[in-house]
Amino acid sequence: MTDPSYTPPKIWTWDQESGGRFASINRPVAGPTHDKELPVGKHPFQLYSLGTPNGVKVTIMFEELVELGIAEAEYDAWLINIGEGDQFGSGFVDVNPNSKIPALMDHSTNPPTRIFESASILVYLAEKFGKFLPEDHHGRTEAMNWLFWVQGSAPFLGGGFGHFYAYAPEKYEYPINRYAMEAKRQMDVLDRHLAENKYLAGDQYSIADMGIFPWYGGMARGVLYDAAEFLQVHEYENLLRWTKQVGARPAAKRGMMVNRTFGAPESQLRERHDASDFEANTLAKRIERGEAEAPEAA
Repeated sequence: MTDPSYTPPKIWTWDQESGGRFASINRPVAGPTHDKELPVGKHPFQLYSLGTPNGVKVTIMFEELVELGIAEAEYDAWLINIGEGDQFGSGFVDVNPNSKIPALMDHSTNPPTRIFESASILVYLAEKFGKFLPEDHHGRTEAMNWLFWVQGSAPFLGGGFGHFYAYAPEKYEYPINRYAMEAKRQMDVLDRHLAENKYLAGDQYSIADMGIFPWYGGMARGVLYDAAEFLQVHEYENLLRWTKQVGARPAAKRGMMVNRTFGAPESQLRERHDASDFEANTLAKRIERGEAEAPEAA
């Protein structure tokens, strides 16, 4: 391990050999690196994403809308492999100049509407279909409070704790302690609120739950960063109750499969173009038909 002390230079320069799991795709400039058009399927909604916590927020929302029988909410979900730099293709950058998933195009409008940032997509869909956002003043405001809470809080969990605990090339005590403290504080915030509320906005399931579940529900389930024991997530009983409740929803189960590139083959639906894909086109089914190769064992 190198000396953990660091004296910043007068002018920062980009060290492309800085290491870390995502070093090959992180860069200090925006814009496309190559020309690549995005595919467009048969539905008005075209989602370009990956099954990360941010991507899952939106696929859960779409599956909840489809489960309600809203045909206009049918969607195509295309895989954007951020490890291979798909997010820097010219077509994707046109949809999201920030080169982050998820990104959505709504072709039901003229001209088509681009929507980027997961919270923006959730609000857009909730308002378009009049679902999963309370109509009363206090309920709507509370849902928006928590939705914006997760937009500000999750970077501490993912980019802070997750990066230094799981992804950084070397482990240092100070950043891990700093962000572990914040991750536990955030889980305590949720646990205390959920002690008195069934869902984040009260008794009504909303986009606030969809926005928070993939991150903090994932931590409570022990599937993020292999850190459940380290952070003692079992202590947050109300958070665990809510996590099980949301995770048991059929739409949430399906949403977590879409654009997923890890886990058991039967849990991965790399692309989603029709409701029947959950039965017919998981990675496991495609392997059975000889259309895909089995992933290498970890």
